[in-house]
Amino acid sequence: MREFFTTFVRRLAALFRRRRLEDDLDEELRSHLEMAVARNLGKGLSALDARREALRSFGGVEQTKETYRDQRGWPMIETTIADLRFGLRLLRRSPGFSLLAILCLTLGIGANAAVFSWVEGILFRPYPAVTHQERLLALGGTALGEARGTPISWPDFLDLERSSTLFDAFFVTKIMGTTLSIGDRAEVTTGSIVSANYFDAIGVHPILGRGFVPGEDAGRNAHPVTVISYQLWKGRFKGDPQIIGKTQRLNNVVHTIVGVAPEGFYGTFVGWAMQFWVPASMEETFEAGGYKLEDRGARWIEAYVRLKPGVTPEQAQQEISAVAKRLESDFPDTNRGRGIKLWPLWQTPFNNAGTLLPTLETMLAVVVFVLLIACANVGNLLLVRSFARRHEMTVRLAIGAGRGRLLKQLFTEGLMLSAFGAVGGLLVAHWCRHALVVLFPARGGVAMHLPGEIDWRVLALSAGVCLVATLLLGLVPAIQTRKIDLAGALKSDLAGVVGGGGRAWVRSSLVVVQVSLSFVLLVGAGLLLESLEKIRNTSPGFSTRNVLDTAVNLVPAGYDAPRAQSFQDQLLDRVKALPGVEFAAFGRMTPLSYGSFSSTAIAVDGYQPPPEEQPTAEYNEVGPDYFATMGIPLLSGREFTRADDEKAALVAVVNQTMAAQYWRGKDPLGERVQVKGRWMQVVGVAKDSKYQSVRETPRPFFYVPLRQNFSRGAGLFIRTTLSPETMKTALAREVHALDGNLALYEVITLQEQVDRSTSPQRVAVTLVGVLGGLALLLAAIGLYGVMSYAVSESKRELGLRMALGAGAGNLLRLVLSRGLALTTGGMLLGMTVALGWARLLGNLLYKVSPRDPLAFGSALLIMTMAALAACLLPAWRAMRTDPARALRE
Repeated sequence: MREFFTTFVRRLAALFRRRRLEDDLDEELRSHLEMAVARNLGKGLSALDARREALRSFGGVEQTKETYRDQRGWPMIETTIADLRFGLRLLRRSPGFSLLAILCLTLGIGANAAVFSWVEGILFRPYPAVTHQERLLALGGTALGEARGTPISWPDFLDLERSSTLFDAFFVTKIMGTTLSIGDRAEVTTGSIVSANYFDAIGVHPILGRGFVPGEDAGRNAHPVTVISYQLWKGRFKGDPQIIGKTQRLNNVVHTIVGVAPEGFYGTFVGWAMQFWVPASMEETFEAGGYKLEDRGARWIEAYVRLKPGVTPEQAQQEISAVAKRLESDFPDTNRGRGIKLWPLWQTPFNNAGTLLPTLETMLAVVVFVLLIACANVGNLLLVRSFARRHEMTVRLAIGAGRGRLLKQLFTEGLMLSAFGAVGGLLVAHWCRHALVVLFPARGGVAMHLPGEIDWRVLALSAGVCLVATLLLGLVPAIQTRKIDLAGALKSDLAGVVGGGGRAWVRSSLVVVQVSLSFVLLVGAGLLLESLEKIRNTSPGFSTRNVLDTAVNLVPAGYDAPRAQSFQDQLLDRVKALPGVEFAAFGRMTPLSYGSFSSTAIAVDGYQPPPEEQPTAEYNEVGPDYFATMGIPLLSGREFTRADDEKAALVAVVNQTMAAQYWRGKDPLGERVQVKGRWMQVVGVAKDSKYQSVRETPRPFFYVPLRQNFSRGAGLFIRTTLSPETMKTALAREVHALDGNLALYEVITLQEQVDRSTSPQRVAVTLVGVLGGLALLLAAIGLYGVMSYAVSESKRELGLRMALGAGAGNLLRLVLSRGLALTTGGMLLGMTVALGWARLLGNLLYKVSPRDPLAFGSALLIMTMAALAACLLPAWRAMRTDPARALRE
């Protein structure tokens, strides 16, 4: 052991004393050689013969040095250092080649690292500062006929928490928007309604003050306290160190600030940064629909659980399902047919993680394609350079270098290129880590928050990509090195092309791969673009072009319900009197907006549900003329009127799906439906429309009069021929005429609302389009490089053809035909791959077949045009070949 340690230290020290040891070795070998020469001179040999005999008897000096070097140090490390130095000299010698290769790899590796950072920051570890995110799961409800998870009720949440044993914590976080009043200013911002254990459960401790204490999430509006974000504290309160105990008006309710969250904590919702948190006891202040903490049928909770160490998600789901089964048995009126499910963070049903999951899955496949194209491009560059280095390789083999030594050199050079590309790629990823939010429009003046996360996992994946790139880059020239025929190369006076047929095949194969992958991306971009156009051009069941949406939030201004109703009536009369206005109406929820409609259990007079079914439906509270304003046809019955107020009999309008499902062909007019223990009479049947998503399937839905379920925060819809800018000016004038302290929210068309709801599809189209364009450019560069090199290597052939009578047009057709042949081969391969890969876009496609001929035809046309452009310059050079000069060379 001691001897091994001594040898280890000696070899390690030799790495840092290499120059001195080399000088000592030279001196020692020179001394031995001079002594041998002296002995030979003593034997009577001439000086020249004495030295020649000394060298012969001594053996190869360089071989002796190598043997000594192997004994004194680590040959692998020393040769690697030598390879790195040699590789750096090669990069400096060919700056154009080096920059092009590094740029291609930077784009390929950078695209991968950027998407990795988005996946990490949005799906896997979306909540900065939250501890043990790997044990967090989203908790939501399920029901028959519902594809995605739904919120759960507060009583169900408490029962789940009390009855479960495999979890460290249950906690609630529900996003909501509100107005934040600061002095004489008010602005819209985002916050969360949370359970009292929220900050303790996620391991986040306020830097000032405290979080919420047990019991503060109980009672009706009993605990008006708030924890504000670090950003709000710094930006609006100027970092006031005495902020604890001061008050802040939220939705016109005074809240006492009890804590400031730490810097870098944005809450637990993917897509928006939270600016403040309030306990669940204040739910009624921020949520429409009344007090819900004691209503088991009011489903509004967005919850999470943290598993105990060692507990698997499967074990946790079994326990949760058992508790849900008991709740279904104990509370059949509200829980029949409903279950509880756990989701991993990247599939969370009630934030943007689940929405962006299909897009990010597609992006992972796309960036792999881009990386392969970049590697193929650089591989072609390395292959061409390896042909220029055939003299070097042949000489090194001739003087005794092993093929393994050459392979190591080539892989080291590939590693250097990919390492530079990885550094550049990480810089690109760092610059692009927040790029996703740029593609999403702000809503109500609040920008989204979708940061990427570059942590050790992203760095490890990027290092893995770098190694894969190294293998791919070193493989191509290494294959050519294995084919070197030393004797043949020397006989050809080092001027022949090594493995001519083989090299042409490898170069052509790389181009075919680039073309095929680019074709696949172009097909994907075409399919997504068609899908987006069909989504935006599909009728959502209501008018979009001539209907405007805005709101006047009366809650922060201190309006009670009677005063708010009076204001809405007066404003509605004024708006209807404006020139160009056809209809106007209030409605609590805007279709296709991010907010959720109210949902409730229902009972239909005369309908007997199956034992496992609990009929539920979503509903909206709307005012008179709502259907005429929105352009939703009434199939039968009537609209709501101002007479449908709190003093009149309760009425409802159902959609056609609800009518067909619960009345089964019978006319529902005059029939009754029970909602929250109250019977309502059906007075109309409206045509189906889209409520949460353009892609949703028809589902039961009904409307109730806003006057019978009044909401002070209702939106205003206006059917008009005027532009949004013109109407905004007129509306602001009418609002200020009624109350100079009120202000309008943004005024947008419902078409813009539809466009906002399709943002994930638009992001996918944009990203695939950009990366597809990049792939097309790389493929065109690769094809140009191959054709340009082929023309330069075929000068004698081209000159001979021209000498035998071939015209410029013949040479043009020859070069173009070769380039188009490679392109055709790549597109045929790409079509095969695209037919399978396009199925992965199923979650993003809408009424578009993965085999859509328009997408494939467009990709074919674009790829052909790019190929022609790439081959044109080499073909032009071929046409200008001087036959006499070409035959002399």
